[in-house]
Parts: sequence; C-alpha cells; structure tokens
Amino acid sequence: MTVETFESISLYVCITALILYMAYIVWDLAKKSNAGKFGTAILFFALGFGVFGFIVKTVIVEFMGV
Repeated sequence: MTVETFESISLYVCITALILYMAYIVWDLAKKSNAGKFGTAILFFALGFGVFGFIVKTVIVEFMGV
C-alpha cells in the first residue's frame, strides 16, 4: 500500500467518522434542549447543510477530474 492510497482511505474514513460524530452531537443537543420533532429536524437541516456542501464539493471535484 502506498502512502497516497493510505492517505486517501484514511481521509474518507476519518471524515465519515467525524460526520457521524457531528450527527450524534446534533441529536444530543436536540434531546437536551427538548427541541421536539420539528426543532430536531431544523437542527439537522441547518447544521447538516455544511456536511451536504462538503459531499457536493467532493463529487464536483471528482466529476471535473481536477
């Protein structure tokens, strides 16, 4: 396994773990603040929008071949 392959795999694994941890933090925040179903949905939408942007950026970069 080359260094580049290891870095690529570890980047995606660590980013995925970070995204899952951030989802847990949002869920815990909603639970502790008694946000309700609508408030929880708003929290996940607003705070998850950054994750969506990261995923879209990755797809666009791969599609363009840069």
